[in-house]
Amino acid sequence: MTDFSTMRCAENKVRGYNCLDNAALDTNGWFNPMLHRTTALAFCLATAVIPQLIHARPLAAQQTGRPNVLLVMADDQGWGQTGYYGHPILKTPNLNAMAANGLRFDRFYAAGPVCSPTRASVLTGRTHDRTGVLAHGFALHRQERTIARAMQKAGYATAHFGKWHLNGVRGPGVPVLASDPHHPGHFGFDHWLTVTNFFDMNPIMSRMGAFEEFQGDSSEVVVAEALKFIEQTHHDGKPFFTVIWFGSPHSPWVASRQDQIKGEAAKSANHHGELVAMDRSIGTLRDGLKRMRIDQNTLVWFCSDNGGLKGVGHDTVGGLRGHKGTLWEGGLRVPGIIEWPAKIEPRITSHPASTMDIMPTLVDILGLPRNSMLELVDGMSIKPLLAGEIGPRTKPIPFHYQGRAALIDNALKIVAEKIGGGKTGQRKYLLFDLKADKTESHDLFTERPVDAQRLQTALEAMLVSVAKSRTGADYPAGVVTREGPHGRFWYAIPEYQPFLKDWAARPEYKNWANRKSRPKKKRQR
Repeated sequence: MTDFSTMRCAENKVRGYNCLDNAALDTNGWFNPMLHRTTALAFCLATAVIPQLIHARPLAAQQTGRPNVLLVMADDQGWGQTGYYGHPILKTPNLNAMAANGLRFDRFYAAGPVCSPTRASVLTGRTHDRTGVLAHGFALHRQERTIARAMQKAGYATAHFGKWHLNGVRGPGVPVLASDPHHPGHFGFDHWLTVTNFFDMNPIMSRMGAFEEFQGDSSEVVVAEALKFIEQTHHDGKPFFTVIWFGSPHSPWVASRQDQIKGEAAKSANHHGELVAMDRSIGTLRDGLKRMRIDQNTLVWFCSDNGGLKGVGHDTVGGLRGHKGTLWEGGLRVPGIIEWPAKIEPRITSHPASTMDIMPTLVDILGLPRNSMLELVDGMSIKPLLAGEIGPRTKPIPFHYQGRAALIDNALKIVAEKIGGGKTGQRKYLLFDLKADKTESHDLFTERPVDAQRLQTALEAMLVSVAKSRTGADYPAGVVTREGPHGRFWYAIPEYQPFLKDWAARPEYKNWANRKSRPKKKRQR
């Protein structure tokens, strides 16, 4: 049996490094000075894994015991950007296959209309404003109880690959520092290969604080690395909890020539080309699980972190109202699929669900202790839905973002605008029936006064509850013991200063790395 250290030694030799040079190896067995360059061979090695490793465990092993869990999330993919919804130029054959083999949600919601808030909700089961993550670039409170920590305590090997964006750092993604007080390890991840924010072609990433530069599309890089982790964990006989958060199709859009869609303008060709590569990487991931014969008892939950973008050449939201950054359906509704062949018969559901449901559902499926979560969570377990339709949702889905709020109660949605200052009289309310009016064009607030009053009361109670949570009332200490830091730009953080000159030539950093040295412009009065 080939062990993982032998595999790593072989890879180090491929890179031109001597396995006996112990001073050059990190604690995980990789040759790893602060920055080194790997090659596209890493992707090939992960997809052409050693047969003995893949087939080491009998097929029966995947039919019993706890499931493996994979959470996969796109970055800025809109609800309409899949082949199964008839996008005009995107085919997404691998997402289509996943949807055809699992539970496809036609009404799945990101908890926030931008990236960091939704990521906080995935890990905690709570609306993001309770967790310290008010918007992008805010740090997740260390007092939150996360699904990664719960899985870790339950004996799962836990890992995070890709975009993090829960450490209060802004700007294009850079490798997360080992000294960062909010890196993934502080929230329950045993292993992490991570960047602070979005990342593109040939990314520089952080493996547990050590910087590595890769070659190739960012989606394929993180899937290749995740498969290595999954292989080793499977070989060790442990279940895994793996999070893959892509950097695509977030700007700046840089797709390989082979993935750019012919006939499209440059922006559209690159934006949609990133989704072509991301979809291909999902196929690689699914194929890897099958080769290891663990696909049947692996739960894969796919979604996006917020609604689609404007101005990228084609409609991203499937005709819905609004885009990323809004609380309209186009800013919140996203693709959603759960694939778990051992338990889920393929079908499509219109039952509303959200990223806040992920943690409660996994806690329920795995029988984890209720105190794995904080007492107040906004999501609910949708475990019964995996077996068949269950009727109306029993818990509304709340949204709160920068002075606006909304609440979805099955077909009805109430939206509150201008909630700043907390004065009810200054708020403007709108009510929509999403079953009859998916574009949110016809306000029913005055036409359906009973529903309007009921949902207005529920929404206002939610706002009061969120305000209380922001003081730390949900935590055992009763206060927030560590707030932030929030909103730091990485180029101003001292530990990144030595890299600014080298990074300035990279397309994702060139407009950022020189900012610190630019003279500040005088404000025009």
